[in-house]
Amino acid sequence: MLKKTLATLALGAALFAGPLLAADYEIDRKGQHAFINFKISHLGYSWLYGTFKDFSGTFSYDEKNPDASKVQVSIQTASVDTNHAERDKHLRSDDFLNVSEFPTATFESTAIKTTGSKSADITGNLTLNGVTKPVVIKATLVGEGSDPWGGYRAGFSGTTSFKLKDFDINKDLGPASQEVELTLSVEGVRQ
Repeated sequence: MLKKTLATLALGAALFAGPLLAADYEIDRKGQHAFINFKISHLGYSWLYGTFKDFSGTFSYDEKNPDASKVQVSIQTASVDTNHAERDKHLRSDDFLNVSEFPTATFESTAIKTTGSKSADITGNLTLNGVTKPVVIKATLVGEGSDPWGGYRAGFSGTTSFKLKDFDINKDLGPASQEVELTLSVEGVRQ
């Protein structure tokens, strides 16, 4: 009888422990609930905005231990879109993204440090234009919960910035346009 009770308790603990462990999420691209946008100064007079339309990724998130979370994103660089066909063609060239040689940019987290009740610094390796460098994404939990289709979702936003020359993008755009800001807004569906 004691063995049956212990076995039942162990099975119950295993079944109900799931929500306390890190959950894996896939970034929701099907419903277009995720965006990777960027902005860079245009000559110091205005902002040029753009987006990458084709990307995928996953993340794990543990509400009880957010520092144990992980993030992985893959971007198809040819999907760059600034709402101007000639500029996009130039951005795809070897002056900038060099998409023929490096069609994919990636980010993979290496450490996450909680900075507040809903914020964290996500350190990771960004690979762009064939160069890998560490960057820090300032991330915020937007929210999490059940969706109307029987799934469970979590959403985050984050920003980082880096110098173009750090990724061997050496086209001189003038002193006001040396750095780009990247903004990610992702909603993941728990798997």
